[in-house]
Amino acid sequence: MTHRPLAGDLLRIASEILGGSPPGVEALEVVNDTPRETLVADALRCIERLDQGDGVLILTDLYGATPANVAVALLDRHPRLRVLAGVNLPMLLRALNYAELDLDTVVDKALQGGRDGACACQARQ
Repeated sequence: MTHRPLAGDLLRIASEILGGSPPGVEALEVVNDTPRETLVADALRCIERLDQGDGVLILTDLYGATPANVAVALLDRHPRLRVLAGVNLPMLLRALNYAELDLDTVVDKALQGGRDGACACQARQ
C-alpha cells in the first residue's frame, strides 16, 4: 500500500526478478485526494481476499503518510495484520521469498532485507 504508482511498479519489478507473479500479493495504490473511508474499505477488502488464516503483511512507503496511516489504523481491526513502512525492493523480495514462513518471521526477514538492501556504494579501486 503506497502512493501511486510505487506499489504496482515494485510488484511488477519483483515479478520480473522472480520469474512470475507471486501468489497472495496485491498492490494497493493511494491517490492523495481519496477519502480515508474509501482507502480503509479498499484495504479491508484486500486483507479479506489475502488472509488465508496466517495473517497479512502490509508494506507501505512512508511512515506518517496516508498509506501508512491507513494501514496502521487497520491494526486494531485485524489481529493478524502487520505493517512495515519504508518499503524498498529488497524488503519486498525478502518478504516474497520467505512468504511460506510464519508472519512474524516474514516481518523480521523483510525488515532485515530492507535495511541490508540500503548501503552507500563506493568505486572499486
